[in-house]
Amino acid sequence: MSKQRKTEEQRKLEDQGKSEGKHGDGKCRLDKWLWAARFFKTRSLAAEAVESGKVRVDSDRAKPAKEVRIGAAVHIRTRDFEIEVRVRGLSNQRRGAPEAVLLYEETESSRVMRQEAAVTREKDHAQRERGTGRPTKRQRREIKGFTDNW
Repeated sequence: MSKQRKTEEQRKLEDQGKSEGKHGDGKCRLDKWLWAARFFKTRSLAAEAVESGKVRVDSDRAKPAKEVRIGAAVHIRTRDFEIEVRVRGLSNQRRGAPEAVLLYEETESSRVMRQEAAVTREKDHAQRERGTGRPTKRQRREIKGFTDNW
């Protein structure tokens, strides 16, 4: 029997079956979903974040094996960002970024909060009081002159 090309419809049905979990009732493990939606680089990092309480589902602390359902609110807090999303799709497979974005929808309040944090980070970047930190060239000369005469 020769290999036949799968039609687009067959591929979608297979993907839907894989993404719905083993029971086919539209569920997926939380750590797998976070990894597939590209919030974490590895599944073990996603599981670690969930266990440490940095991820909440419907404002409740969850375990990595918690089953996520479509429409659930997921709040993710890491060192770099804080984001709240609604689950729009389920997947157990990690795909490209354009497909991963289709798995969730960021809430408006989260989007506004993230933009404000970005502006604050830009303003705080590379600003310090004069005289703090590394000595200026003039101060280095004075220090050297003082220590040479000691």
